[in-house]
Amino acid sequence: MKPIRFGIIGCGNVTEMKSGPGFQKAEHSELVAVMRRNAELAEDYARRHGVPRWYSDAQELINDPEVDAVYIATPPSSHIEYTLAAAKAGKPVYVEKPMALNTDECNAMIAACREAQVPLYVAFYRRALSRFLKVKELLESGVIGDVRYVTTVQYQPVPQTKGGEVPWRLQPELSGGGLFFDLASHTLDLLDFLLGPIAEAKGFASNQQGQFVGIEDIVTGTYRFESGTHGTGTWCFSAYAREDRNEIVGSKGKLSFSTFDHEPIRLNTASGTEEFSFDPPQHIQQPLIQTVVNDLLGLGVCTSTGETAARTNRVMDELVKGFYQRN
Repeated sequence: MKPIRFGIIGCGNVTEMKSGPGFQKAEHSELVAVMRRNAELAEDYARRHGVPRWYSDAQELINDPEVDAVYIATPPSSHIEYTLAAAKAGKPVYVEKPMALNTDECNAMIAACREAQVPLYVAFYRRALSRFLKVKELLESGVIGDVRYVTTVQYQPVPQTKGGEVPWRLQPELSGGGLFFDLASHTLDLLDFLLGPIAEAKGFASNQQGQFVGIEDIVTGTYRFESGTHGTGTWCFSAYAREDRNEIVGSKGKLSFSTFDHEPIRLNTASGTEEFSFDPPQHIQQPLIQTVVNDLLGLGVCTSTGETAARTNRVMDELVKGFYQRN
């Protein structure tokens, strides 16, 4: 079977271990080209990872006839530009999360790929990890009964910077907002995967610590899923310590798990407490990359698409729209 040959636009830190090697190790997959605006860094990446070709111009990589599909690993501000260019070239797209700066950009990306008749996938890789597949299995088994509500609490200290340089994740023009967009997007997409789409969301966002002006550092929200399940979330990025906790409460029990940590999943019912432990894969995106490859080859289905990821952007936009005055 002919492998899917991938090219990476933006071979930065996220591609070193999380994703890049996953394209090389997934079955029926090859990484054949990488691009970075700094030619020296692009060449260095290609040399270290055994990639045959490198570019400093994204369009050249997209036009490479040996590249079958394009992975976009740049900050969200350029996702729409590169997605539209890849779609115009008739090439499937796998784009980093969050999908874009806002819902409107997500919708434009979906429309472009639909018109070009190419698939659009988004790197919400938790959908393919064994620990979260287990959570979904437990939910579908009915062990906690009918799901009533879900609650998320995530907080951590103010991020430290080097030499006063503000990282791109804290620049709304590059990331869409503050750390909420980078981190909470994982949880909100995971809840979409586990419990179905969120029908309605309302929230408050503020800047409480004042160090990084113009971005939210706390978001609180409520939401209602299409299934009727209710949800609440609090994300604070200027607290005294770190916490990462999700609870799904049902009529017969409760599931507790974290989004980012690897502590055991806990199932509480009238029979007691049961724990399920999983080791993370060496390359955290490889399981999702495998579903992308399988989908492209007609061997399976990838559950993280432009349509599902756009729903997460829509919810985030709703939760912060008072802060950023978004419509």
